[in-house]
Amino acid sequence: MIAAQLFTAEISTAQENSPYKTGFGLMLDLGTGGTYVGPHVKHYFSGSSAGQAMVLFGNGLTVIGLEYSYNKQIPGATGLSWNLGLGPQFYFITGSNGFMLRPQAGLEFKVPKAPLAAGFDWRPMWQLSHGSSFEPARFALTLKYTL
Repeated sequence: MIAAQLFTAEISTAQENSPYKTGFGLMLDLGTGGTYVGPHVKHYFSGSSAGQAMVLFGNGLTVIGLEYSYNKQIPGATGLSWNLGLGPQFYFITGSNGFMLRPQAGLEFKVPKAPLAAGFDWRPMWQLSHGSSFEPARFALTLKYTL
């Protein structure tokens, strides 16, 4: 019983150090090779660790992705944080599907005293199926309602 209370307190403290608990919104993935848009969710597991998922659509392609990101507040810049992450993405198109690895580095701004956050990430795309290819000129814009 005591261990469960300590564990719950640990999670609460860790989430208090994050800018929000969960954010839901849209992601716009753009750059060389097409533009994709779809729903996006980001959830903080601790003050600096977050997971995010997205389903993107565009050019007859559907992309499903999951990522881990390390997030850190920028001292003296209220609401602004940087993040680094990595995760797999799977794409589906008529007659084919494949696998990509997506590293990311970006900035996110959580509007103080409002349930909104916006982000900008550099998200190069490394395709690992159907021959390997790397596309460095990929970026994402996110807009989220936060809880």
